[in-house]
Amino acid sequence: MVTAAQQTASAPDAARTFPKGFLWGSATASYQIEGAAAEDGRTPSIWDTYARTPGRVRNGDTGDIATDHYHRWREDVALMAELGLGAYRFSLAWPRIQPTGRGPAVQKGLDFYRRLTDELLEKGIQPVATLYHWDLPQELEDAGGWPERATAERFAEYAALAADALGDRVKTWTTLNEPWCSAFLGYGSGVHAPGRTDPVAALRAAHHLNLGHGLAVQALRDRLPAAAQCSVTLNIHHVRPLTATEGDADAVRRIDALANRVFTGPMLQGAYPEDLLKDTAGLTDWSFVKDGDLEQINQPLDFLGVNYYTPTVVSETDGSGTHTSDGHGNSPHSPWPAADRVAFHQPPGERTAMGWAVDATGLYDLLRRLSDDFPKLPLVITENGAAFDDYADPSGNVNDPARIAYVRDHLAAVHRAILDGSDVRGYFLWSLLDNFEWAHGYSKRFGAVYVDYPTGKRIPKASARWYAEIARTGVLPAA
Repeated sequence: MVTAAQQTASAPDAARTFPKGFLWGSATASYQIEGAAAEDGRTPSIWDTYARTPGRVRNGDTGDIATDHYHRWREDVALMAELGLGAYRFSLAWPRIQPTGRGPAVQKGLDFYRRLTDELLEKGIQPVATLYHWDLPQELEDAGGWPERATAERFAEYAALAADALGDRVKTWTTLNEPWCSAFLGYGSGVHAPGRTDPVAALRAAHHLNLGHGLAVQALRDRLPAAAQCSVTLNIHHVRPLTATEGDADAVRRIDALANRVFTGPMLQGAYPEDLLKDTAGLTDWSFVKDGDLEQINQPLDFLGVNYYTPTVVSETDGSGTHTSDGHGNSPHSPWPAADRVAFHQPPGERTAMGWAVDATGLYDLLRRLSDDFPKLPLVITENGAAFDDYADPSGNVNDPARIAYVRDHLAAVHRAILDGSDVRGYFLWSLLDNFEWAHGYSKRFGAVYVDYPTGKRIPKASARWYAEIARTGVLPAA
């Protein structure tokens, strides 16, 4: 990846040139694409269980087959090479490698990732491995899941197995993807697996995800070459007030603590924010944070992964309003513990098929904030993209001008942030393929490559060809 010293700014013009060495990639997640849910020793994850529970996922969809990447990985890597990607961010399926979440690894599971990374390297594509993208082995959930300290300890053991097997191939590692979703959607609102609705369990899960991250970084550092890079990926919420009132400013503060600083505080600064502890004191005394935990969590990172899709707009309320307009699914249970006096609002303007506002200024503001808060920590956009109602026309083409416009605007925001001093070193488009979109099933298409689900046929969309040219040249063309 490019260093900060290499980030030379040029006068902005109609076409924008990114720094030399800027990393261009795309990203996926294991449960969303792999399929082969019961092959070669893999056991159920919490998402297998959740998806098979009636009423949890739209149309009763599951990831049993997904896009069948487990069998079509060679074809998918060839697509990446055709599109000129410099890197591929994928996640390892914990229950494929360590089916019970304990004990030795299953070599057939590791062999799949060995073959995948070998093929990527042969094609000149840098593998970027994420240890956890939400598919906790069901057996660990049955033992209590992320609200329990033991899960963090098991995660570190799993990280060690993965590093021992793939550390000679994979040089860039991410511990967790979006732990906010794992904790607060999985254990708070219940709209993600495992579907629990306990605000205290959500806070406990957040802490043990933090602890698991820190322990995993240490396990990776103990086993990887010195030049290997370790990171975490957070879906930092860019939170804005609806109005300029003090009450709305306090609503921003409260949600920022629950969405962002609950992770950046321990991971990057070695402490939970005092206002978060005070806000949630009516729920828990945080006695699950043990002596030494914060030192274990606060491990040096080589970069911070940033996922961004849309801004969050909030206001103060009397507590009688609804929380379901926060863009994170409809549930009578809030993913925001002790924030019943905060209301969420849809920003005006164009929306994606997810109902999310299209607003690239949020990404610029977020990058500048992170650069101010953590000036020595490089940033990588590890997910950014949009779902639209794509279809193949009678000639077999998939034209998606709205996605091209979305990505162009967000890349322009990244470029502007770089010019203004942010140390951004790469961009990963979400997603390479249309896939299983969690509780939405197969109803939402984020991919640069269209997947015909009945046949598995892959069709690069117009946006894929457009993005390929940017990846090849490092130049964002004029609109």
